[in-house]
Amino acid sequence: MAKTSKIMKQRKREDIVERFAERRLQYKKDSVNPHLSQEERNAAMNRLQALPRDASPTRLRNRDSTDGRPRGYLRKFGLSRITMRELAHRGELPGVTKSSW
Repeated sequence: MAKTSKIMKQRKREDIVERFAERRLQYKKDSVNPHLSQEERNAAMNRLQALPRDASPTRLRNRDSTDGRPRGYLRKFGLSRITMRELAHRGELPGVTKSSW
């Protein structure tokens, strides 16, 4: 189980990324647009750099949806390897079976 503060910080980052997504995309397009003047591109780059750090999607961390564990994350399930294994053994994940040979 991850610390509650880390989970809350992640949720806050997700909100900030969502709130600034359109502006960030527009500034990025303007900063590389060859039809704009150099001053306009520089202004767009300055506006992009003035956005909060947490507005960047690369600051997000994939976390287990049940307990917030940051490591061993499986994208297909949205769970950590430990939680996925426990749920699979209990038969709570549809389509997942224990293999044996």
